Amino acid sequence: MDKQQAKKRIEKLKKAINHYRYLCHVLDRQDIDEGSLDSLKHELWKLEREYPEFFSEDSPTQRVEGKPLKYFKKVEHETPMLSIEDIFSEKELSDWQKYLERISPGRKFEYYAEMKIDGFAVTLIYENGLLSLGSTRGNGAVGEDVTQNLKTVESIPLRIDLQGKLPTKEIEEKAKEKIKKGIIEVRGEVYINKEDFRKLNAELEKKKEKTFANPRNLAAGSIRQLDPKLAASRPLRFLAYDMVTDLGQKKHSEKHEILPCLGFKTNEGKVCGNLQEIVDYWKETSKIREKVPFQIDGVVITVNEDDLLRRMGRAGKGMRGTRALKFAPERSTTRIRKVVFQIGRTGAVTPVAGLDPVRIGGTVVSRATLHNEDEIKRLGVKIGDTVIVGRAGDVIPDIIKPLPELRTGEEKEIIFPKECPVCKGKLFKEKGEAVLRCRNKDCGAVAKEELYHFVSKKAFDIEGMGPKIIDQLMDAGLVSSPSDIFELKEGDLVPLERFAEKSAENLVRAIMKSKEIPLSRFIYALSIRQVGEETSSDLADYFGSLKELEKASLEDLRKIPDIGSVGSESIHNWFRSKKSLELLKKLQDSGVKIISPGKKEKSLKDKTFVFTGSLESLSREEAKNRVRMLGGSVSSSISKETDCLVAGENPGSKLEKAESIGVKIVSESDFLKMIK
Repeated sequence: MDKQQAKKRIEKLKKAINHYRYLCHVLDRQDIDEGSLDSLKHELWKLEREYPEFFSEDSPTQRVEGKPLKYFKKVEHETPMLSIEDIFSEKELSDWQKYLERISPGRKFEYYAEMKIDGFAVTLIYENGLLSLGSTRGNGAVGEDVTQNLKTVESIPLRIDLQGKLPTKEIEEKAKEKIKKGIIEVRGEVYINKEDFRKLNAELEKKKEKTFANPRNLAAGSIRQLDPKLAASRPLRFLAYDMVTDLGQKKHSEKHEILPCLGFKTNEGKVCGNLQEIVDYWKETSKIREKVPFQIDGVVITVNEDDLLRRMGRAGKGMRGTRALKFAPERSTTRIRKVVFQIGRTGAVTPVAGLDPVRIGGTVVSRATLHNEDEIKRLGVKIGDTVIVGRAGDVIPDIIKPLPELRTGEEKEIIFPKECPVCKGKLFKEKGEAVLRCRNKDCGAVAKEELYHFVSKKAFDIEGMGPKIIDQLMDAGLVSSPSDIFELKEGDLVPLERFAEKSAENLVRAIMKSKEIPLSRFIYALSIRQVGEETSSDLADYFGSLKELEKASLEDLRKIPDIGSVGSESIHNWFRSKKSLELLKKLQDSGVKIISPGKKEKSLKDKTFVFTGSLESLSREEAKNRVRMLGGSVSSSISKETDCLVAGENPGSKLEKAESIGVKIVSESDFLKMIK
């Protein structure tokens, strides 16, 4: 990127970030997730440091928050409510400490690390022990008076009193003095627990009312509205993280000891003597992130000595001695450099975007799927666009949406091919499908993808036989069909490049070892359209053997939950294809032994189940499917025809009704025994 391009990029980033921050912090609208916004800000922050000649004081990297709303009385903060600079890696953490060492030479640093709650920041002022003012962060210097709304939050004390032993006698005496006559200012986050949020949205769904996007937005919207009755109706909570008032404390960690004694809930953090202890805490917290009852998006690290922190001073939007070490985001922003079209094992043509490498969910990714032509049209995405990319688990990332406001005019439309990029055969879109396919059964790309899939870990799991070996075997004419793999001998392999006697022997041994395979994995290996890992498992459980599956009628297949009519037809047609039946015979003739689970007894046949409350060991949908697989049915309401009510945690009114009409009630553990 040259200087002129950097200047244009900086200006576009500033404009976009200001727009999104205004929507989120002024209008309570979130058109972009926090992870993606952090990514844009971080890109701007890095560009400004690389090209300091284009830095300006009005940059979003120097701002704390957006403009306050006009509907509330404005409140000037005596001590500014600063934000925290984000960092995203161990290297940036190390760079920060080197920066601190330059501005405070010769000092050994002690840090305090605590969870960074993803809530709505407010400050509380107590005069003579009574809550007199509660205000929002606003633009950092001026916020909004939301005292009446904050008074509805049960976890915010209306009066503070000493309720425990303080760190020192001096602190205790000063606290008593300030409570009796003086001012104490406490800062923290208003938030909503994840479970409370889930329940609230479930209630709104029942009433067919609009649900909320995330707990943070709901907390912010509840506090920043005029009617305190609405705030009182929401399950809001408060967590304190700082105390502005000097009670004689010397360290930030002491504030976390003082705040509970004043009646505030706070996070228990950790005093860290070095960077490794911070990294360990960060990683440990990341592992338990899902179990924490509220949303967290990283850990806050503060130089623990208050006096040193003050002397380090402020830079930009926050204190030099404080950083937020964020968790690896599940979403981020990057740019599309190119789009290539891949042919899958079922002939499906998939557009894949080549990206500027970006870190998402702890790993660097450089490609993302665009799924199909309809999805590209829906997104309106172009080559050259800045896009939001997200991923879940180990799957290939998705393009979530483009950011058209960052376009330069040089972006290009994505044009779909009319013919297969490998065999040059015509591409077709079948009725009811959004996917273009190559129908050429002899297409080299399809054959290769089928073989890659056949030997993969979740299928035959042939160790040492990856895509490069498959390509080599196909190029040598040794393999063209899955059954050919089991005919390979050591003498066939030794003449090939990369193979010696030992490596040839190892591969043949791995092939022989893979010949014994469970039915579910065998079905998965066959590359039947609409049949993934879960459906393969369901088919194996339901029919019990390959023979029973081969002769299954459409009606039999449609009885299996979640397969549907399209999947049923695909499976039915595959087992009636001459080519498919020949493949099955060749595989079995070559010594493949299929381990059949046996047809499961329909132990719940003709029984009707109803569920209430939450289950710990499996989801509600999984539980319903298990009932159906064992011949039972599931209803949403209790009646005299109900055979069994499964009661999980926090059961609803269905439990009372079941008791009143004599329906059998079982616990989750009893239910698990029934479906084993």
